[in-house]
Amino acid sequence: MQFRESQAIYLQIADYVCEKILLQEWKPEERVPSVRELAVQLEVNPNTVMRTFEFLQQQEIIYNQRGIGYFVSPGALQQAVKYRKVEFTEKDLPQVFRNMYLLGMSPDDLKPWYEKYKQQHFANPA
Repeated sequence: MQFRESQAIYLQIADYVCEKILLQEWKPEERVPSVRELAVQLEVNPNTVMRTFEFLQQQEIIYNQRGIGYFVSPGALQQAVKYRKVEFTEKDLPQVFRNMYLLGMSPDDLKPWYEKYKQQHFANPA
């Protein structure tokens, strides 16, 4: 995983976990990798992953079963969408809007690009 300097690593890991849930790679009530497993996989300190898991518990995206591990919450998909929408609208959109303004673009100008992106990345094979 490539980390950006513009955001705390534990929040970038939270985005990674949310993406796994949103893509339904990690389903409700499924066990998620342990703190150690994820730390090794992402090449970060286990304390950083622990901080991520504590944050995601507060967001009701994962929960801990003592002695067993962490699991995806039943309402994780909705909670992940809610969390990511807030992050996107508060952090990413202002820069997108600034660039659009500077380039004289309107939201309508982006629609063909968005449709092309969806086709290339999320089109269902027939």
